Amino acid sequence: MVAAAVAAFAAALALHLTGGASPAAAAHLAFAAGILPLIAAALLHFVPVLTRSGPPPLAIRCLPPAFLLAGWLAAAAFLWPAWFDILFPAAAGIAFVAALMVAGWTARRGRATLGAPHPGLRWYLAALFCLSLALAAALAMPVLPGQRSALRLFHLHLNTLGFVGLTALGTLAVLLPTAVGQPDPQAAGWLGRMLTPALAGVLATAAGAAWWLPASWLGAVLLALPVIRLGKAWLVRFPHAIVNTHGPAASLALALAGLAGLLILGFLHGQRLLRGEAAVTGFLAAFLLPLVTGAASQLLPVWLEPGVQGDWHRAARARLGRYAAARAAAFVLAGWLAALGWPAAAWLAAVALAVFIAQALPVAARRPLPRL
Repeated sequence: MVAAAVAAFAAALALHLTGGASPAAAAHLAFAAGILPLIAAALLHFVPVLTRSGPPPLAIRCLPPAFLLAGWLAAAAFLWPAWFDILFPAAAGIAFVAALMVAGWTARRGRATLGAPHPGLRWYLAALFCLSLALAAALAMPVLPGQRSALRLFHLHLNTLGFVGLTALGTLAVLLPTAVGQPDPQAAGWLGRMLTPALAGVLATAAGAAWWLPASWLGAVLLALPVIRLGKAWLVRFPHAIVNTHGPAASLALALAGLAGLLILGFLHGQRLLRGEAAVTGFLAAFLLPLVTGAASQLLPVWLEPGVQGDWHRAARARLGRYAAARAAAFVLAGWLAALGWPAAAWLAAVALAVFIAQALPVAARRPLPRL
């Protein structure tokens, strides 16, 4: 799923830069065929960890490929509009059923935990709720043609800020301290306190963008609160790690900074001062790309070679995290510039993504890696 996501991101950037398809096709390649299957697969890794339980059953392990199929069907619906009325409802239906299954499995694991589950689990359930609501909105579009434009905005914001944003924030609070090698005793408290304003901010932003614009302003403020507090905590606790030239921590921290900047630009989008397509491209480059490359730098060696961590794992992380700060800064800058209406900035993101792919290929091939 990591490889599929990187390929989808590259294809989306190529379509954006060449104008080879509609912005909606590029967006669905990046989100539906890229980040959605990857997050689903990551949840199957994190939920057992947070609930201190065993691996998921076979039926649940089949769901990330189902999301991937749905994503490609959704992208194909926009690439071949003549088939839209068949492909898009099929994609939304498959993803909707899969989302409900993942949410049900996650909730059951949480209830079966001996003692209270990790508070991060509630963030994942909230993210899956947003995803399910977004897919329900997509399924409702043909039934409510008069609300199609509003439902599209509702669907867009619930997917980006809701599903992706809440999953990312809930994971970042734990993943960055893990990458730094310094557990954060305050992370659980932040996760417990900040979910309510974050979820309320997402729902208000999505509903406001769709039906009543002033609600989106309140939503942006509520959503900014956990982002600012998490960033401030990192600056206090891990100042040297997050400004380091190398390592996943810098990339993860810059992903959070990219999201903070996008929230400001999102306010401008809400005022109709920025185009929606530009905002989606900005979200992909400034948030998703530093987030995914940073998370993959930390987690990919574990996923490729589970078990005891040895010299190969350390060398793999060193290779993947080499010049991570510069790579992530290029993503964030490209995303902000694209969101401000300069589409050619996506070339900068494409070059940075190509660098990461070149770094990752020897790791993915499990070759012996020299120390860097």
